[in-house]
Amino acid sequence: MKEYIDTGKKDTRSGFGAGLDVLGETNPDVVALCADLTGSLKMDKFKANHPERFFQVGIAEANMMGIAAGLTIGGKIPFTGTFANFSTGRVYDQIRQSIAYSHKNVKICASHAGLTLGEDGATHQILEDIGLMKMLPGMTVINPCDYNQTKAATIAIAEHNGPVYLRFGRPSVANFTPEDQKFEMGKALMLSEGTDVTLVATGHLVWEAIQAGYMLEKEGISAEVINIHTIKPLDQGAILKSIGKTGCIVTAEEHNYLGGLGESIARVLAQNHPAPQEFVATQDTFGESGTPAQLMEKYGLNANAIAEAARKVLKRK
Repeated sequence: MKEYIDTGKKDTRSGFGAGLDVLGETNPDVVALCADLTGSLKMDKFKANHPERFFQVGIAEANMMGIAAGLTIGGKIPFTGTFANFSTGRVYDQIRQSIAYSHKNVKICASHAGLTLGEDGATHQILEDIGLMKMLPGMTVINPCDYNQTKAATIAIAEHNGPVYLRFGRPSVANFTPEDQKFEMGKALMLSEGTDVTLVATGHLVWEAIQAGYMLEKEGISAEVINIHTIKPLDQGAILKSIGKTGCIVTAEEHNYLGGLGESIARVLAQNHPAPQEFVATQDTFGESGTPAQLMEKYGLNANAIAEAARKVLKRK
């Protein structure tokens, strides 16, 4: 297993804020809209430095999506900001009709996704958003793993012509990817090559998959670890190449197993290379209030759960 070092825990929402601030200086067409959560989305610097390009719409998320769609007609590149639950479930009709259907160049930036939102509980912990967004024709879905990658992804999506859903989180997590990385949409990242089992993870679960790989290595199991930061379009070639070597796979995500990354990969395997697969994800359930660590342990979304899934899938080869 290749060694990865946590250079200091940071929240991915701050990576978004840092990337947006860079865009404020480098791309005059970028504008930002927020639904009364400027501090939570770390959009403060953009607001301070470019007040004429920042629009505070208040707690009116549906209006925010409609305004963003309209701004694209004049050549602007709008970045909307609110919690993931309000970025998708609350405004799905507006996204479908005003953004996706007409292929508007809106960047839907969603913080506080998944169980790691923590103490706010089930009403705010959306675990269905990846499924909602990936099913929209033409929608790109991105779920970066740490601060550096979120910053790079935020900058990169401004160059993509079309709607994007960018998902990130609230808690401070390991920051281990290169600071100067070039983010390539739709390109899986090989983190560590292996021969026995493939571990594919997205978002906060990538670091957990790396830790699981270390655990398995001590047991003599060679794990191949892949970071899928772009869930749609999915890098099918990388998945199939890895499965060709290992013959089995574990998918890990902070999302319901129904409709998430794991299901997308299952489709790829069914159509091209059937192989045993285990899902590390929430099991068709809502979340609850608790610390991020407590919730990830209870719902089986950590390194121990990934390692156990790997042992299980190896027996099915």
